[in-house]
Amino acid sequence: MTMDVLELVMSAKRPVSVEKTTSGTRTEHGARVILFNDDVHTFEEVAGQLVKAIRCPYPKGIALANMVHTVGSATVYEGHFERCEAVAMVLGDIGLKTAIER
Repeated sequence: MTMDVLELVMSAKRPVSVEKTTSGTRTEHGARVILFNDDVHTFEEVAGQLVKAIRCPYPKGIALANMVHTVGSATVYEGHFERCEAVAMVLGDIGLKTAIER
């Protein structure tokens, strides 16, 4: 990653808009999981679930949760479609809203 996650949060100017789960554009990994902001979960809950779902360190989970909160949504994982489905399922276990784009 060339830009630190916190730099991305600070430089974000508008929410990421995702209207379809398939956009016709391919990521280099095949698919990506987008996590959407909500007013229900705490940063700690989101970070903890991200640790479980994408196997990241807790500080990265907090940074991603902050990005989702600040921007409105964020790509939290890129990989093979089947793995993206698994990540989305783990995030959904606590009611987080996600989408998978191919």
